[in-house]
Parts: sequence; C-alpha cells; structure tokens
Amino acid sequence: MDLVITPTALDCFKEEWGFDEGEMIRIFVRYVSGGEVPFAFGIIRDTPHDVAVTRVAEHLTFYMEHKDVWFLEGKSLTIDCHGDGITFDLA
Repeated sequence: MDLVITPTALDCFKEEWGFDEGEMIRIFVRYVSGGEVPFAFGIIRDTPHDVAVTRVAEHLTFYMEHKDVWFLEGKSLTIDCHGDGITFDLA
C-alpha cells in the first residue's frame, strides 16, 4: 500500500485549496452511491488519530487512518490534479 502525491497535486493543494506548510491532510473513504463504484475518496484538514499510511511532501502531511485503508488492499493511490480538480488513481 502506497500513497503518492504528484507535484501537480501539491501545487493545487497549495495554490487553489490554500493549504499551508505543516498542515495535516486526511484522505478518507466515503460512501457516494449504490452504483457500480459506491465508494470514493475525500480530503479534509484533520488531526490524526489512528494513522496507517503517511506521506510528507513539500511540508504537507497526507495520511490515511486504519479505518480507511481497507479500500486500498495492497494497491497504490496516486493523488494528482487535472484541470481544476484533484484526481485519485488506484492501481
């Protein structure tokens, strides 16, 4: 299980979303529908409680808690930015 933050995503988090150095950014799994892919990733400023995965990139700390890593199941999550939006690629 790996968490990758691209340079383009870092620029977006800092310039478009207003995240500052030293902030903690939680990546979490949320239910979005009963369709073919009922779950998606969300992003929130938060204080860590039960960290499973951490990645520090350009003084921003991205993390996932144990309750959310089940969705990764040994895969790699790449967070990127295309256009005006953050994208999540699970491979």
